[in-house]
Amino acid sequence: MRSPLEQKSFLALLLVVSIGFLWLLKPFFAPIFWACAAALIFFPMQKKLLTKWPGRHSLAALATLLVCTVLVVIPVLAVATSFVTEGVATYQKLQQGNLDPQKYIDTFRTGFPSAYHLLERAGVEFGNLGQQLIEGIKSAGQFLGKRALAVGQNTFQFFIDLGLMLYLTFFLLRDGPKLVNMLIRALPLGDDRERLLFKKFAEITRATIKGNLVVAAVQGLLGGLIFWFLGIPAAVLWGVAMALLSLIPAVGASLIWLPVALYLYAVGEIGDAVILTLFGALVIGLVDNLLRPILVGRDTKLPDYVVLYSTLGGLSLFGITGFALGPLMAGLFVAFWQIFIQEFNTEPVPEEPGPDDQQQEQGSNPGRQP
Repeated sequence: MRSPLEQKSFLALLLVVSIGFLWLLKPFFAPIFWACAAALIFFPMQKKLLTKWPGRHSLAALATLLVCTVLVVIPVLAVATSFVTEGVATYQKLQQGNLDPQKYIDTFRTGFPSAYHLLERAGVEFGNLGQQLIEGIKSAGQFLGKRALAVGQNTFQFFIDLGLMLYLTFFLLRDGPKLVNMLIRALPLGDDRERLLFKKFAEITRATIKGNLVVAAVQGLLGGLIFWFLGIPAAVLWGVAMALLSLIPAVGASLIWLPVALYLYAVGEIGDAVILTLFGALVIGLVDNLLRPILVGRDTKLPDYVVLYSTLGGLSLFGITGFALGPLMAGLFVAFWQIFIQEFNTEPVPEEPGPDDQQQEQGSNPGRQP
């Protein structure tokens, strides 16, 4: 029997060593996070393959990782390359004077004179707006150029991180259940509660990644396709922009396609404007309502305002990874409080009598006057 001093000393050293190990892994936070997310999302495929190949965990994990690479990694790299290419081309056109924002402002004034004068009376200075837009786009272009240069200089580091992510994903797929059981034995929260928490974590991670990123990818793809069909320049650039903005609830991709539809209407291309408006409202706009309940599920769906604030907070704290990590942390926050309410708040919540209860009560007391 160990003395309390020995136990406390060991726990203190355990805490120090654990914090030191986590600090050691801090430079690899993004690869580790995405490896865990990929393993959780594709683990159902791993289980199905194991039913066909019993006992061959490494082969099933390798096949699952190959599918993940083909379906996710390669398309994302291709879209990112096209996005950067079109963004650089658009910035060069702006610098060369081939792209003039003032032209679009004049078109808006001609097509929507009432709205133009209304905005003028509201304090919008259209005379300097074109120049301000040019300066803003140039500043954004210079910022993106510096970031792109940094990415280009760190290409080797990027592929190292990608390789580490895929490497860790393989082992998480192969040894995931063993690692979870080991954590359940190590954590002092109670096995049943720990299994529930791990189950919630897996559900919320799958729901967050699939629900947010897959819906964003589908909306961006549909938006890019309709722009390409209508002959709108830089369709990939605008498609990626719609995919990113679709993470914002309520408005999302309409921040891109709606102004373009208004511009098409202003320049007299009524048919294209109607097609884009109908497609944006009936197809792109309904993707969220149709796909998200299927991918997320009603039990883990977060309110739109929670998704909005957690996404913006995740972006500000964790960069691009915050698109997924922010809503994930919000989902875990809600899950922990739900478990706390279920397990520690044992007082019954009084329910107000409904119409059926009132009718039943009146039926049991026929002499009672209404």
